[in-house]
Amino acid sequence: MTSTATTNGARDHARAQAATATIARPDLPAGITDPAVAQRIPAGGYAGVVLGRGSRVRLGDPFGAACAHLLLLRAESPWERMNVADTMKVPWQAYLGAGHPLLTDQGRVLATIVSDTSGHHDTLCGPSAQARHALHLAGAKHGLAPRDIAPTVTLFRGVRVEPGGALRTTGAAGAGTAVDLLLHLPAILLVANAPHPLDPTPATDLDLVAWAAPGELNALTGTDPEYLRAVENTEQAWRAAHTQEDLQ
Repeated sequence: MTSTATTNGARDHARAQAATATIARPDLPAGITDPAVAQRIPAGGYAGVVLGRGSRVRLGDPFGAACAHLLLLRAESPWERMNVADTMKVPWQAYLGAGHPLLTDQGRVLATIVSDTSGHHDTLCGPSAQARHALHLAGAKHGLAPRDIAPTVTLFRGVRVEPGGALRTTGAAGAGTAVDLLLHLPAILLVANAPHPLDPTPATDLDLVAWAAPGELNALTGTDPEYLRAVENTEQAWRAAHTQEDLQ
């Protein structure tokens, strides 16, 4: 074993460790060869990435017990962030699924869920203490303070409301499910992979893959008036920001 008593020894030890390390990577979607992000997040882990408008983000549950606590913030103005209450209230739907927008309190869409093979999600409980700590760490790497970490949505662990108002966990859908988001604005994506506050089942690995798909924004087919209004608010903000840039 290489001694770490000296700087050279510590360097050689670290390089030897790196040479033998195996870093798990997610499987890439068909046709995607150069993703912007591709990482497998272990239980207790987190990720924080900045992604552009028109990015498609796939969160995957390869082994059947991932628990993704997700928060999006507008990259150029992080004070505007996903508002879970409005994400439920405006579309008249507390249960996430394909076509559901993730909204800010400014009436804009940060992302739309464009595909969902899980159907086991939660907008009601927020992050567990472990997830909140991980999100604080992820946010700090982007200059965010704990006060900037708002309530999250949780993917791959379901919760339903009983007729009497009690919350019932529905667990996970099983291995191999995924949720795809399409970003309408540049965003900071923070995600922690940690147990749900009502479901202590240990988490398994979570996959995060993102790639550029700007043309898909024009192919969105939502027709609900609330959704269309939020999209128009978002497009107005995007056009105004870029017109101002062109004038400078």
